Order: sequence, then structure tokens, then C-alpha cells
Amino acid sequence: MTEKPEDKLLADRRAHLEAIKARGVDPWGGRFESAHPIGEIVKGYAEGGAATAAGRITGVRQFGKANFLDLRDWTGKIQLYIKKDIVGEAAMEIYKAVDIGDLLGVNGRLFKTKTGEITIEVKEFRVLAKSLRPLPEKWHGLTNVETRYRQRYLDLIANPEVMETMVKRSQIVAEWRRWLSERAFVEVETPMMQSIPGGAAAKPFETHHNALDMKLYLRIAPELYLKRLLVGGMERVFEINRNFRNEGISPRHNPEFTMMELYQAYSDYRGMMELTEGLLTHLCALHHTTKKISFDGKEYDLTAPWPRRKYLELFQEKAGFDWFDAAKVKEKAQALGIGVGRPHEQVANDVFEHLVEPDLGGPVFVIDYPVELSPLTKRSPADPRVVERFELYIAHMEIANAYTELNDPLEQRARFERQLSAKEEGMEWIDEDFLVAQEHGMPPAGGIGIGVDRVAMLLTDSRSIRDVILFPLMRRSE
Repeated sequence: MTEKPEDKLLADRRAHLEAIKARGVDPWGGRFESAHPIGEIVKGYAEGGAATAAGRITGVRQFGKANFLDLRDWTGKIQLYIKKDIVGEAAMEIYKAVDIGDLLGVNGRLFKTKTGEITIEVKEFRVLAKSLRPLPEKWHGLTNVETRYRQRYLDLIANPEVMETMVKRSQIVAEWRRWLSERAFVEVETPMMQSIPGGAAAKPFETHHNALDMKLYLRIAPELYLKRLLVGGMERVFEINRNFRNEGISPRHNPEFTMMELYQAYSDYRGMMELTEGLLTHLCALHHTTKKISFDGKEYDLTAPWPRRKYLELFQEKAGFDWFDAAKVKEKAQALGIGVGRPHEQVANDVFEHLVEPDLGGPVFVIDYPVELSPLTKRSPADPRVVERFELYIAHMEIANAYTELNDPLEQRARFERQLSAKEEGMEWIDEDFLVAQEHGMPPAGGIGIGVDRVAMLLTDSRSIRDVILFPLMRRSE
């Protein structure tokens, strides 16, 4: 049987592993905390200065007796210069068993080559981890999407811009928390496993608790628990939470996603608009010099205030008839290929999404939704057909959804009962404890949910939600 090239590569690396062991060296290294970030070493370059670094070998070049390597950590890359006259004969024997992909720790002095490249002249090095598998053949250009998402560790090694995106996401979320904390919001945690799924119209994932012998659901939203905290007197609360919805996958949807949900007592949806403008323009400034961002080749200006457009007016403009006209809604839905065997409000909202959303470049607040679409929202005193709700659109994506929260327990029960009788979105139970909580008095409040993944997409110009989630859900590999 002919040996495959990849088999020989693996065999060669195993042989190098044994060669390192044979010299009494631990190929899996140990503590090396004296290393400085490579990005800082390069930035603070001083000719002849001492340098200690650790990272992964991503390139090897040999010129006569001089050996040059590229060493990369998560802050940058630097060239290494290794020569037997400097490190000694014993170290060079170990060096012969070093491969691209290995992790090294090095000590040495800084200099620049004739081409001006900052380099560490290595005086000593340690093997910190032996790589038993080669990196992708073109490690600097791993482009296979399936491999990138399934083996994210290779993606992070091969594509520095991916590392940069993920670090930026972390910085965005950290600053998000800080900004809210400065405004007296308290971060809380609510159950991820719930006996009654609620707070959103979505299909949950089911699981089972053996000891209690009961069915549980991964949460689709934390809303009803956060509102219980309003009742308890926690007047400004938020949660950056993981939600799970047993629905489709697309460039803008992942079944497991991150959302920030927030409630502020004695506010309303206008207060949530002001908060959203302030938060997102602040986060924009973290990595942008202006309030303009580029996304998918187009520029969007986040300078506040953002336009407010009424849902029903937008529908009328695009459809040419009233949202409440059931016959015309059904006719238009059929023409658009939208299923009509559902309640009017669901069909009409699908028509809205088909006709209106493609033109919502934004940023724009779409406000005042029909009451049928928003069972947890307070009616508008100016128009009882609608509720005080908005959705924020930027780059044709829904980024946020906010309400003036319904705090009337009698009307809340009536809306829940209507949903239950119609089995809307698979609703099977009324959360009685939530209604009991409201009956104790829930303060008027504004509430909002903002998609963390989608904000990260916008602020890093990432076209797919999978590009800002480290480990997106993938079909099991065979």
C-alpha cells in the first residue's frame, strides 16, 4: 500500500517528538510567564534590547547556517534568528526537531535585519508544545468555510483578522457592561432552564431533569424573570444572556445566540430609544474614529438622533393598503408566496418583512406596532390599535426590539389567554407566577433586547453571524 503524503508528515512529526524526548526535553513545556506580548515588543523596539516572547511558529526559512522563523502570538508576529554559534550545539540538535506549528518560548536581543525587519536574535529557547499535526498547507489563507467554522482553532491560527474580530467583540461587550454600570444598571442572571418558556414567540429546545422527572426548556428569552425583578424593586437591571431557539440557521441567525436584555423602571420606549442611541454610538467610538461605519460595502451614519417611522405607515406606503385589511393582506401574501393558513397578524407581519424590511438601511426606529404582535407591550394612548414598541434597523438587520412594558396584570392575562386559545407560536401554558408577580404591582418601565452578535457584526464589518461566534452550531461531521 502506497503511503499517503499526509501519513508521512504525521510520521515525521512523531519522529521529531521522540527525538526531543530522547534529549531529555519535555515536549509539552511548562510555565513561561516572563514572555511579553509580541505586539508590545515590536512597538517598543530598542536596538540591542532584551526580549522574551512565546508563541507559535508560522514560518521557517534557512540561509546557509542562519535560520529564520516567524513567531506569532495573539498580539502580532516577530522574526526569530537562530544560529548554532549563539544557542549552542545541543540546542541546535533540538531545533532540528522543531516544526511549523510548534510553540516556543525564546530569550534574546533585538536587532533589525538589512531589510529593516525587527528580529529577536535567540540566545536560548524552550519547546512549549509540540504540534503533531501540520497547519493547513496555506496557513495564512485558510478559506474553506466549513473548516473555518468547524475547526475554529485553525481559523484563529491561520487568519489574524479572525483573532482581531473576536478580540474586538470581547472589548465591545466589556465596554457595553461598563457603560451600563456607569448608569446604575445592575447585571443579573436568570434561569437558562425554564419550566415554562416565555418572553418571545419562538420554538424552544426541550430537555428533561431526571431527579425531578420534569420537562424543561432552554430559555428563548429572560424577559419574564427580569420583570419579576422589577416587581421586587430592582429598578435598573440587565442581562447579557445566551438564548436558544429551535429555528433555522442563516447568515443572521444561530440557534444559540447572545442578547442583552434590559429593564428600567419609570421609563418607556422613548427612554429606550435614547438609551440605544447613546449605547451604540458609544460602542462605535471604541474602534472607529467617526460615527460612521462600513458594513458590506455600504456606509451607515450612526449620528443621533435616528429617524422614527411608524409601522402602519410604512406598511401602507409599500403595500398600498391598510395592514388591518385581511382580504388584501391574504391576497398579497399569496402573491409573495407566503403561507396564509395562520392568524392574520402573523401573515400581515410576514408581508411587512417582505415589502418593507429590504428598504430599512437605517439606522431607523420602526415604532408603534399593532397590538396583536406585542402581547407584553402597553397600548398607545394616542391610538389603541397599536402599542408603544420599536424595532431598530441598521443595514437591513433588526438590531433591537423594545417596549413600553405592559404592567396591567388584568390586560396581560387577557392577552395571554387570547394567545393560548389561538395556540399562537405553539403557546401551551400561561405563566401564572408571572401574573401573580404583576398583581403585586410592577412599575411602569421601558424594556429592550439588543442582539449582541448582530452589533458585533456591524461594528466589525462581518457579513455572517458565524464570523462573530467562536463556535457556531454545525451539522455533526461524519
